[in-house]
Amino acid sequence: MSTPAPHPSDSRAKRAAAEWLTKHDRGLTPVEQDEFFQWLAADSRHGFWFSRHRAGWHRLDRIAHWRPEHGKEPNPDVLARPVHRNRWGRPAFIAALAASLVLATAIVWESSSFTGSHSAVAVAGGGYERRVLDDGSVAELNHGAEIEIIFSAGERRVVLRRGEALFTVTKNPLRPFIVRAGGVDVRAVGTAFNVRLEESAVEVLVTEGKVQVAPSEPASPVAAGSSLSEATTPIVVAGERALVSLTATHSPQIARTTPAEFARLQSWQPQLLDFSSVPLSQVLAELNRRNRVQLILAAPDRAGTPIVASIRSDNIDGFVSLVAAAAGLRAERRGDYEIVLHAAR
Repeated sequence: MSTPAPHPSDSRAKRAAAEWLTKHDRGLTPVEQDEFFQWLAADSRHGFWFSRHRAGWHRLDRIAHWRPEHGKEPNPDVLARPVHRNRWGRPAFIAALAASLVLATAIVWESSSFTGSHSAVAVAGGGYERRVLDDGSVAELNHGAEIEIIFSAGERRVVLRRGEALFTVTKNPLRPFIVRAGGVDVRAVGTAFNVRLEESAVEVLVTEGKVQVAPSEPASPVAAGSSLSEATTPIVVAGERALVSLTATHSPQIARTTPAEFARLQSWQPQLLDFSSVPLSQVLAELNRRNRVQLILAAPDRAGTPIVASIRSDNIDGFVSLVAAAAGLRAERRGDYEIVLHAAR
């Protein structure tokens, strides 16, 4: 890609590109995905600066593979193709991102000073739902899940009434974060874990950090410093799954998951999918595998159309708008869960 001629709007475009990059890293909402496409189309410089920032961002991943404790010199393979990592784990020194990081810090600081008490209910009735809680933690609900949020000055408690949810917890040792599901308490500080409530068991999958899993005492909510201690309750660490029976009294069954099993258990969560000249038929198959809404191609001659896009796996409407323009298609909705793509007339 050639460097565009200097322009007075470049500094503004560079800042906007950096902000879009941070949003891409944590995952775009369907609305943000559409806004991002509109921003790219507004000016050719937008795509240029976004690509420049993303290239530098990817190079940082390679440096992240070396740690001082590994040796005095970086590993000679540090510039090899990196394994995918959570980019928030590395030092963020890109100056253009400073404003975003300061804002995020301010939000966490404000949330940590919470001293009141309140409750709320969230339900994912039509599909995936992402809810940012008052303390900065995030609850991602699978279709049909329902949670009750009960926050007080002493603890942060969420009751999973039904279904499945992923929790990414903001660290605050003074206010433990506890998820209760079917008589089981899952306690975490600064971690991420998935909880699924079934008829006869509770499944806990830890994606980052560690959690404590133990039967709860319904009559006496757990508070900070109470009996849920590491000395008396099972610890489940990242990559492990705990299965707690709701019909028996034995201890949680904890086992390490294989990479394939881990991916399968997390497949319901939206992901940013990168397609680079992938045939349209394959893109549709991937999206159909991940969503209740099914895309049907009624124009077989367009099946091989190469698609180049980065899109959230749950942003069906955004993808339909994109592919309609790229492949000359029009969309016809049939009910709530079917979209037929016809050749445009």
